[in-house]
Amino acid sequence: MNVAVRLGTIQLEDGRVGGHDAGATLVRRLLRLFPDAQVIGPERRAGDVDVVPLEEVDGSSTVVVNMDVIDSVAVWQTLARRCERPQVMNLVWWNPSRYTRTVDVAALALSCALFPTFCNSERTATEVRETVASWAVPRLAGRARIAWVNLGVRLDHVQPRQEPPVPVVLYPAIYVSDRKRPDLFLRVVERVAARTPVRVEGRLHESHLVTERAMALSRKEWAWFGPLTASRETYWESLARTTAFLATAEEESYGLEYVEALVAGAVGIFPDRPWVAGIVPEGYPFVYRTAEEAESMLLRAVTDPASCRAEMDRAAGGDFGAWLRARHDDDAFDQAVTARLREWFGVGASPVPAGS
Repeated sequence: MNVAVRLGTIQLEDGRVGGHDAGATLVRRLLRLFPDAQVIGPERRAGDVDVVPLEEVDGSSTVVVNMDVIDSVAVWQTLARRCERPQVMNLVWWNPSRYTRTVDVAALALSCALFPTFCNSERTATEVRETVASWAVPRLAGRARIAWVNLGVRLDHVQPRQEPPVPVVLYPAIYVSDRKRPDLFLRVVERVAARTPVRVEGRLHESHLVTERAMALSRKEWAWFGPLTASRETYWESLARTTAFLATAEEESYGLEYVEALVAGAVGIFPDRPWVAGIVPEGYPFVYRTAEEAESMLLRAVTDPASCRAEMDRAAGGDFGAWLRARHDDDAFDQAVTARLREWFGVGASPVPAGS
């Protein structure tokens, strides 16, 4: 049984999968796990990645891992024109709560009830189960197969720390949408910048880089907002000199960029939201309820990061870095998704070469 990955917004650059968001990262990870996997696109393309239209996929010998979960029924129907028993697996890598319209929520529930569904975190899996239980008929909801594991990060990409001469505060997202609450971020860092020297940095998706919000952020003399880094290596190099970040999002399914920054040694300041519990240990010291608390914590993080990291170590039982690595290593994701594809569809994966 072969694998084909489907993500409608996939970017192909010089025959390879481009992009820096969680979706592109997941596609590359699946291609690393399954070297012979195809990518589903609008037309055939030559290159390092085998791109094939959905209409040409042989559903009898290929599992379609669909990351656009809401339309898995349509994917199945397309495959069913060429085979009797199409194989489709959902991969949910975002918040199910992003859908609010009745038709969308019902379509999501039906999709996750009909097809085996793999989620990028426990929180996402819980939301999926609740959606299926509430919206799908009992006959289907009772048969739902839903699994999860933390998405995790590539620990071998972490670079040695390089403390900057002026503390660097990261805007930990590539979008400035309402859900990320960039206005709260700006309000807090403005007050901190008025009290101590800082440099605020952000790297945004091109579609958000030219928005009014992004312009308002970049107009500050102590701030720099630019395009996404050209490579993963330069991305991790920038994280290695990041002092702290201020998370302001209302909702997250996992929080890949936060975990990457924490693993790189940045002090993370988080809002008091349920999703945070999936990232940091219980009793983590830098969780704020108000903008004033966020300001106080961020000020301390940029003026005394060593003592902040010591507190993070104590919250994790002695070594915060080791705690993170044990819970957010992408090896766990690789093993879990491989096991589920084998269990659900009989797919086998080739070993991943060291350092790939």
